[in-house]
Amino acid sequence: MSLSLDNPTVTRPLRAVVADYVALTKPSINRMCLLMVGGGMVMAPSTSISLLGVIGALIGTALSVASANALNMWFERNTDGLMRRTRSRPLPNGRISDRGALVFGLVIGVIGVSTLAITTNAVTTGIGALAIVSYAWVYTPLKYRAPIALVIGAIPGAVPPLMGWTAMTGTLDLTTDAPGLILFAILFVWQMPHFLAISVFRKLDYEAAGIRTVPGVRGLAVTRIQAVLWAAVLIPISLLLLPLGVGGAIYGVTAGVAGLAYLGFTIAGFWATNETRWAYQLFGVSLVYLPVVVVALSLDIAFRA
Repeated sequence: MSLSLDNPTVTRPLRAVVADYVALTKPSINRMCLLMVGGGMVMAPSTSISLLGVIGALIGTALSVASANALNMWFERNTDGLMRRTRSRPLPNGRISDRGALVFGLVIGVIGVSTLAITTNAVTTGIGALAIVSYAWVYTPLKYRAPIALVIGAIPGAVPPLMGWTAMTGTLDLTTDAPGLILFAILFVWQMPHFLAISVFRKLDYEAAGIRTVPGVRGLAVTRIQAVLWAAVLIPISLLLLPLGVGGAIYGVTAGVAGLAYLGFTIAGFWATNETRWAYQLFGVSLVYLPVVVVALSLDIAFRA
C-alpha cells in the first residue's frame, strides 16, 4: 500500500510514511520522558488511582511530548534544512508536507491532553497542555533570539516526572507535593550541562541555522562555567529527597556518586584541549546519570515498601 504527499504523482510505501511521522515525535526523547513519568508515579504516595489512570497518564504524556516535538519540527522546518544534523529530517527533506506535519502535531496534542483529562485530573491535564504551548510557541522561536531559551525550554522538558506525581495525587502543593517538585527540579537542572554540551559539539550547525546558544554568543569559557555551576547545584537538589523520607541509602549513595561524576566531567572542561571531545564525553555522562538515579530511587522505594 502507498500514500501520496502534496504531489499526487509521488507515492511511498505506507511503512515509510508512518516511520517519518513517528520520527517527528522524537522517540528517543519520548522514551526518556516516560521513564521520568514512571519515576514520578513510583515516588508518589499510594492513591486510589486505577490501572486505567496509570495507563492514561503514560499515554497522554507520551502524546503530549510527541505533539510538542512534532510542532517544534514544523516551526523549524526551514532552519532544519540548514543544519547537517537535521537536513535529512522528513520536513526539510520533503518526505512529509508542511500541512501534514502541522495537522499531525495538533491532532496528537489534542488526543494527548484529552486522554489526560479523561483518565487523570485537572492538574496533570493543565501541566501537559502548558508544556506543549510553552515548548512549541515560546521556547522554539526564542532559540533564534537569545541563549536564555535554554532555561525556558528546560521548564516543559522537566514536567514529565511532575505529571507522573500529580497523576497519582491530583494536587500540586508546595508542602505536600514537595518531592514531586524536587524531581521536577532535578530534571530541570540536569538539562543544563546536557544541552550546553550539545551546543558545544553542534556549535557550527546552530550558527548556520541562526540559533543563539551560550557558546555561540558568550563563548566557551562562559559555557564551561555555567556547566560546572549547574552540575554543582544538581547534587544538593537531588539529595533533598533524603530528608523528606522519599529516598533512602540506595538512592542517596547513587545520587551522590552520580552527581559528583557529572560535576567532575564538567570541571574537566577547563583542562580539555579538545572541547568537542569533552562535550561529547559530558553528553554521554548526562545520558547515564538520569536513568541510573531514577532506577536507584525506584529500587529504594520498592525495598522499603
